[in-house]
Amino acid sequence: MAAARRLKRVVAAQPGFLPTKSSVDPADLVSSRRKRVNKNKKKNWNKHSDIQEVEEFLDDVRLQERTTGGLICEKPDDSLFFLDVGQQEKATQKVEPVEGKKRKGKVQRPLRIDLILQHDSLVPPPKDVLAHQQPNAKKLRRIAQKAEQLAAKGVVPRRQKQLLNRRPVDRTAKKAATEANNNPDRGFYDMWGQETKDTADPWYLQQTGKKLVKRPEKMNEKPSVLPAVEVIAPGGSYNPDFFSHQALLLEAHEVEVKKQKEEKKIQGQLAVNKEDTATEETVFQEQVEGLVEEDEEEESNEEEDYLPVGAISLAEKKTEKQRKKERALKIKEQQQKADRQQTGRRQQLFQLRSIKVSIKKREQSTRERQKQRKANQEAQKAQPRRLGRLKFQAQDLEVQLSDELAGSLRRLKPEGSVLKDRFKSLQKRNLIEPRERAKFKRRLKVKYVEKRAFREIT
Repeated sequence: MAAARRLKRVVAAQPGFLPTKSSVDPADLVSSRRKRVNKNKKKNWNKHSDIQEVEEFLDDVRLQERTTGGLICEKPDDSLFFLDVGQQEKATQKVEPVEGKKRKGKVQRPLRIDLILQHDSLVPPPKDVLAHQQPNAKKLRRIAQKAEQLAAKGVVPRRQKQLLNRRPVDRTAKKAATEANNNPDRGFYDMWGQETKDTADPWYLQQTGKKLVKRPEKMNEKPSVLPAVEVIAPGGSYNPDFFSHQALLLEAHEVEVKKQKEEKKIQGQLAVNKEDTATEETVFQEQVEGLVEEDEEEESNEEEDYLPVGAISLAEKKTEKQRKKERALKIKEQQQKADRQQTGRRQQLFQLRSIKVSIKKREQSTRERQKQRKANQEAQKAQPRRLGRLKFQAQDLEVQLSDELAGSLRRLKPEGSVLKDRFKSLQKRNLIEPRERAKFKRRLKVKYVEKRAFREIT
C-alpha cells in the first residue's frame, strides 16, 4: 500500500501529468500527509487503510488508456491540439441522383445498434500466448533434427521408401463424366424399384458410410415356421362331426394324463419311505449304540499291538543267464506279433468283397443318420426354443364336452381370451421369451384405522 501511494505521489508530481477528473487535485495529492496509526493489528489495517485515492488514480489511468490509447502526458502535441485557421469553403459538387431512388436531404448515418456494437476502446487486446504455442514442439524439433542427421548420412526413412515404391498414378486417364439428365441415350432404371441407382464409386460409398451394410442372410429367416394364426382342429367347431370331436377329446385326454403322470412322479420323489421313519426302538438303539461293544474293541486293539512285525521280503538279484533268457523271450514275442500282423494283412486281400459290403453298410447308415438329423432339425423349427430362464408352456386346449355342444352360434358360450392366445402365439413362434406375471410384494404393511364416524354408528 505504501508503494502504491508513493507511486501515485511521484506520478502526480510530474509536470506533464493531467488528470481527467476535475475532483482530483495534483496539489492535494502532493501535500496530503499520511495519518500515523499503529497498524500492528488487522483491525486497524481494515479501519484506517484508505484506498479510495489509489482507486481513483488507477481509474483515471485506465480511462486515458481507453479513450486516447495511453497517458495524455506521453502523447505528442500534434495529437492533442490542432491549428484553427477558420471555416473552409466547401467544394460544391453536384451529385447525380441514382435512378429508382429518391434523393434525401439528410446524409445516411450508421445505425445506432451498429455504433453500440463497435469496439470503442483503444487498448490493444492481450496477446494470446496459446496461439503462438505449437503442441509437441520439442518432440517435433527432435524428429526434424534426427531426419536431418539421417539425410546427411544418406539414409532414406521407411515412410519415404514406401512412397517411392508406390505404383505411379496415371494422370492421363480421364475420369468418367457424369451423364446429363437431358441425354436421350442414357440408361434408364425403375425409380420405384427396390434397388437404388449408385452413380458414385462403391469404394467411396463404403468409406464415407453412405453405402448400406449388407444384411446377413440369417436375419431374413423367420425364427419359426409356424403360422401367425393357427387354425383349430375340426373338432373345435360349434357343430363338429362326431369323429373329429372324439379325436379332439382324445387329444385333450392325453394331455391331462401326461400332466397327472408328471404330478405323480414329483409326489413319488418327495414321498418318504415308512421304513425310514424313526420309532421308539430305533431311537433307543441309536442312543445305546457304541456303549456295549467298547470293551471288546479295546481288547482287540491290544492284541493287534502285540503282533510281531513281518520281515520285509527283498527281491533276489537275477543272474546273467536269467536275463538272457528273458531277453530272448521278449524278442520272440515281438517277432510272433509282427508275423501275425503280416498274416492278417495277407488275409485282408481275400476279404475285399466283405470289406466293400461293410463299407456300403456304413455309408448307408451314415446317410440314414444325416436324413434323420435333417428331419429332426426341420421338426425343431416348429418347436419353441429356450430363449430365457423359463420353459414354454402350451396353452390348454379349449374343448367342449358332448353335452356342452351348442347347435347354433346364438347359444355358443365364449371361451378363452384373444389377448392371451396372441401372447402365447408370440412365445411359440420364438418372437418373445416365455414370461410370468410379476409378483407384487408390498413393502409396507397395511394399517387399518377406525374412523370416528364408524365408531359412532357401531
